[in-house]
Amino acid sequence: MVTPFRIGIGFDAHRLVENRPLILGGVTIDYHRGLLGHSDADVLTHVIIDALIGAADLGSIGLLFPDSDPQYKGVASTTLLQQVVAKVRSKGFEIGNVDSVIVAQAPKLMPFRDEMKKNLAAIMAISTTDISIKATTTETLGFEGQGDGISAHAVALIVAHEHRQNR
Repeated sequence: MVTPFRIGIGFDAHRLVENRPLILGGVTIDYHRGLLGHSDADVLTHVIIDALIGAADLGSIGLLFPDSDPQYKGVASTTLLQQVVAKVRSKGFEIGNVDSVIVAQAPKLMPFRDEMKKNLAAIMAISTTDISIKATTTETLGFEGQGDGISAHAVALIVAHEHRQNR
């Protein structure tokens, strides 16, 4: 019997560096530094991927998209999210909702929230009301507070096809 509901959690962190674009939730944000990573380093999309992978028991983001594989060099994380959504569906689940938080001292991210929600909701085929994106600071504590990087957390609920109610 398929478990009707499953929950996954995701965490990721990337260093801020010069000469990289800052991309969060598939949105390029005007900022003087960007996140360092093998892909586009979109930490928000990465944690959502991670949460979905966990909920569907698909391994880990590093197993599915290893940084040793040149095909993922510079890839848009939203492309990876599309692949994970297809894998979740192939296991008999739909995405119920996603809740996320981005931890960064700067830049201010809430002006970009609606665009991030639209991008990510469209990829996951859910309503923008089924994805929450919050942003917080650490009041200058830790690597995020010192402006050295950005981290994010997410939880995702997936629902077995036969238990999904019409919305």
